[in-house]
Amino acid sequence: MQRVAVVGVGQTHFVSHRKDVMHSELCFEAVNSCLRDANLSIDDVNAIVFGVMDGFDGVDCLDRWCAGAAGGYGRPFMRINTAGATGLSTGIAAYHQVASGLSDVVLAVAEQRVSESLDAQSILNTAACPIYDRNIGGTAITLGSLPATRHMGLYGTTHAQRALVSVKNHRNACLNPFAHLRFEVTVEQVLQSRLIEWPLRLLECCPRSDGAVAVVLAGEHVARSLTDRPAWIHGAVSMADTFFYGDRPDVAYRDNLAVAARRLYRKVGICDPRKEIDVAELYSPFTSLEIMQTEALGFCSEGQGVRLVEEGVTWLEGDLPVNPSGGVLCTNPIGATGLVRMAEAALQVMGRAGEHQVNGVKTALCHGLGGVLQFQTLMVLGAEPR
Repeated sequence: MQRVAVVGVGQTHFVSHRKDVMHSELCFEAVNSCLRDANLSIDDVNAIVFGVMDGFDGVDCLDRWCAGAAGGYGRPFMRINTAGATGLSTGIAAYHQVASGLSDVVLAVAEQRVSESLDAQSILNTAACPIYDRNIGGTAITLGSLPATRHMGLYGTTHAQRALVSVKNHRNACLNPFAHLRFEVTVEQVLQSRLIEWPLRLLECCPRSDGAVAVVLAGEHVARSLTDRPAWIHGAVSMADTFFYGDRPDVAYRDNLAVAARRLYRKVGICDPRKEIDVAELYSPFTSLEIMQTEALGFCSEGQGVRLVEEGVTWLEGDLPVNPSGGVLCTNPIGATGLVRMAEAALQVMGRAGEHQVNGVKTALCHGLGGVLQFQTLMVLGAEPR
């Protein structure tokens, strides 16, 4: 097994609708940017791992359209789909190809043109069980509203406390030139925005975005020859939970994420995540989920996630910034979103995140989430190999 590092990152600008390009052109845009960033050509790449979530792009088997644009001619090409977790699952699959010694340089690519669907929410609604959930309004937004309601009942979490998460992430997105929603909001504006599903309001929910992202991963000897500051992958985990949301022990505890986090921390030797992790890019499409994810990841005890926001801990200038890029709340190309989290975490470790760079990052955590909060993926990257 060899050590693996991220040596290049490429992103498109994320918007509501990229009318100027086809799917393959959007994919090529991210790949080309990534290869330039790594100072590589496609001839240096051994294999391609491609991620996209079914249903949104108006094209069946999108990997057929994008294989050539991703550089797949004459190379091993693997397609990944684990719903919203697809992006980081793609990055993890690429990591294992390099770590195993099967390849020295692998390109992870994820793309989504959500605007190609007439109604993305209708597609997401079909993810719910047609017998137990769909007929009573079990939707993608329900996955944020039910935990929010439960958290309010257990811990007294207020609307204004959740709204602070939106204020923080929108402020961060203004510093990220690739973010989709780049405007600041106030607590009052969040609380006055349109009610989507109680208790969540419009400015507490993610958008739908068009865009693509690519990441180059390389084995140790190649990585050291390309850059003096790669982002080393310390470890990654992924796990699945039951499809039936009602079978979870408690929707406020994010139990499957807590289990995945403990597995990852044991693997990479993290004993105190609050002190040992410098920055986190989480898959938080709703304000409620970011609060509960910080609890499940061990950054604080259960019910105390709101205090991290109130006390400034998770803000850009805090001790443990969460979603300095603006996160999913401001950019959500769904099937590519998890790989954006990995790309942003790598940029933080490499010190190349621009205006939203966190000072002194040595260890970064990234997270992907998919299905009915069913698929959890996590990765730790660091400034030094381990």
